[in-house]
Amino acid sequence: MKVKDVMHKGVDWVSPNTPITELAKLMRAHDIGCIPIGEDDKLVGMVTDRDIVCKGLASHGFDAGRATARDVMTDGIHCCREDDDLAKAMHHMEKLQVRRLPVINKSKRMVGIISLGDVSHSASGDLLAETVRSVAAHH
Repeated sequence: MKVKDVMHKGVDWVSPNTPITELAKLMRAHDIGCIPIGEDDKLVGMVTDRDIVCKGLASHGFDAGRATARDVMTDGIHCCREDDDLAKAMHHMEKLQVRRLPVINKSKRMVGIISLGDVSHSASGDLLAETVRSVAAHH
């Protein structure tokens, strides 16, 4: 099975200058826990709901009314390709200890996101259990 068979399609990114209040509203409206961040036509980072809380709200002197994605995003991005085998992508998630990966096509354009929830319906029980154990392990 390929990543493109199970990924969530139609994912967009936002600018690093997007206010975190807007990110939170987007997450709530779309029932998602992360938003890719793009600049100059390429992915530059990711903001998760956890980033907003731990890098933002829990920081001393943090002003949620003025903060942007750039203030809380995780720099750099790890991806998988839509034509990758699902097992390969899951091992990548496991190695990185991440619950989600942006998916790119041959032209390096983001075409979706794959999450543990997406693969839970398609992967073998053993592979899924191994990935969840590794991703959920304490860092």
